[in-house]
Amino acid sequence: MVAEVSLNYIAIVAAAIVSMIIGFLWYGPIFGKVWIRLMGFTAKDMEKAKKKGMAKSYIIMFIGVLVTAYILAHFVDYMEATTFLAGMEVGCWLWLGFIAPVMLGMVLWEGKPVKLYLLNVVYQLIIIELMAGILAVWA
Repeated sequence: MVAEVSLNYIAIVAAAIVSMIIGFLWYGPIFGKVWIRLMGFTAKDMEKAKKKGMAKSYIIMFIGVLVTAYILAHFVDYMEATTFLAGMEVGCWLWLGFIAPVMLGMVLWEGKPVKLYLLNVVYQLIIIELMAGILAVWA
């Protein structure tokens, strides 16, 4: 039998918004140029992407982040995490067990540089930690 969970949907949306803001900063002004170089994109590629428009991609990404926050809220509730640090601990374990190993495939099978893996996986650690902390406090 699955345990009943108590979810705060405002916290779920807030966690998703924080994730998007951090992503904008991480892959924009903070590490945007590094990410572009590691991905092997050219200026021409970037112009093409800008012309195509990014709205659809951002909407799809936000839906994905909402799903992540929703599922993460379940784990935070199951673990009875009610402080920011307790939420971060839940996030850290989930990152270590699921995100970091799965993302390793980009290096092993897709031929992406280890530096790109590190850039992406650290971003994922930061956002899951922040999201889980927010969800724990607002439980």
